[in-house]
Amino acid sequence: MTDPMIVSGSSCDIESLRRQLIAGSIQVQQQLIPQLAVLDNGGLDILMEFLLQRRDSTVTWVDGKAYQALYNSDSPQAKEFLQTHFPEGVVPLKSECGIDYRPLQTLLVTQDFQAADRMTLQKMCEVAGAEAVKRKWLYFTEVDNFPITDLQTINNLWLVHSEGKFGFSVQREIWLSLGKNWDNLWAKIGWKKGNNWTRYPNEFIWDLSAPKGHLPLSNQLRGVRVIASLFAHPAWSK
Repeated sequence: MTDPMIVSGSSCDIESLRRQLIAGSIQVQQQLIPQLAVLDNGGLDILMEFLLQRRDSTVTWVDGKAYQALYNSDSPQAKEFLQTHFPEGVVPLKSECGIDYRPLQTLLVTQDFQAADRMTLQKMCEVAGAEAVKRKWLYFTEVDNFPITDLQTINNLWLVHSEGKFGFSVQREIWLSLGKNWDNLWAKIGWKKGNNWTRYPNEFIWDLSAPKGHLPLSNQLRGVRVIASLFAHPAWSK
């Protein structure tokens, strides 16, 4: 049901929405951000103010959702605002290896999760080195040696731009909650149904309707060793 305040769009209602967004719960913010994005009378201004107020705080998926709403809008003012204040997005694109994570960020901001999944593997191969780039997949020993900074950057991009649903850390938390049982994990995150593995790419779900932890695929087709190395990585204890 559409909120009548949003339909009317009066200045009084706009101020009420602004207060709700700033002070509201995550659930309220989740609902308000897409509504504000399509509100002609000041909705984008509220989102810009919201992002500026939060820029010195720890980045969460709420920031990602607000950023995405502005990024995907047709407003020249919103685009100028992002270029001025968030030229590299809301997730710091840190790398110990000089890897450019902007292509991955763009795909995640625009919710092209299938292409983002492929790009994730590509970037991880770049981190691993020339041999991994050439073969286009990873050895688990290469994952063991991943810089903490790079793994956290990749994971944070997925977390922040998926409403907290996707990312290696999400998969790891589910795995731990299931007593480190791999078979239960595959079923829980939608990689296996009964005795049948989910077939790539058409049986995977490439949007936010997917089960929590469904993406990224973590080189799943090559067995458990790569994802086990990911879950054992010291990045999650930092």
